[in-house]
Amino acid sequence: MAADNPVESLQEEATCPVCLEYFTEPVTLECGHNFCRTCIAQCWEGPDTAASCPQCRETAQQRNLRPNRQLGNMVEIAKRLSFRAAKGAGGGGVCGEHQETLKLFCEEDQTPICVVCHLSRAHRAHTVVPIEEAAQEYKVKLQGALDPLRKELEEALALMLKEEEKTTEWQGKVKNKREMVSGEFNKLHTLLKEEEQLLLQSLEEEERETLQRLQENVTKLSRQSSSLQQLITEIEEKCQQPVAELLKDVKSTLSRSENVKLQEPEAVSTDLKNVYKISLDMREVLKRFGG
Repeated sequence: MAADNPVESLQEEATCPVCLEYFTEPVTLECGHNFCRTCIAQCWEGPDTAASCPQCRETAQQRNLRPNRQLGNMVEIAKRLSFRAAKGAGGGGVCGEHQETLKLFCEEDQTPICVVCHLSRAHRAHTVVPIEEAAQEYKVKLQGALDPLRKELEEALALMLKEEEKTTEWQGKVKNKREMVSGEFNKLHTLLKEEEQLLLQSLEEEERETLQRLQENVTKLSRQSSSLQQLITEIEEKCQQPVAELLKDVKSTLSRSENVKLQEPEAVSTDLKNVYKISLDMREVLKRFGG
């Protein structure tokens, strides 16, 4: 009897009276009876259906369904205890539909079933064998499949080792090439820096020489301008003097004015010398890199 087996008693308490399976989302009515939420909803389908308890027929004053979380926890405990009890008895587990030990194996559906499943329409015409016998048969087949799989694994590992060696070799090549490229460009940077300094130094020397010559021209012209300005002022003042003073040394003044000759500045080219360009031959640079 169920009372003699605590596990079976717990299973009965965890079973819905409508679907006769473990509770799913159990809810409690006002009368205290419990049902699956889906089961009681199906019993109360339709607007004319009376809201009464399917077990005691007591009319429910309202259709509010209170979730019974404690009962839900108890259902999970009952499932685990049933599985342990079946496993301890040497079975293959418990049928989720009938809560019976899985003792048979359906060859057509390739699934463990219980005795009740075997008698049902779903499996009645199927070939079934004891679950231990099926397990032993498939264990032999599985062991027979191990050798080919081990050979495949050995081959896969060998291929993987080769690919890893290729990877290491390739990474070494890339590293060497990267170091070579960096080294060559460092050399180029050094050469370019040296050439830059030479070109800037040459440009500075040309600037200094040209500026000096131009400044000398400016100085000479400034002196001439000053002399001319003095002579102009002297003649302008003499023109304003009385007759006696005007004629005094007038011939000397005219002689000096007639002898004035502007000295043009020295011709200085302001065109830069055509030497300020990189002298590195890019063809030689490309040859270094195999281009």
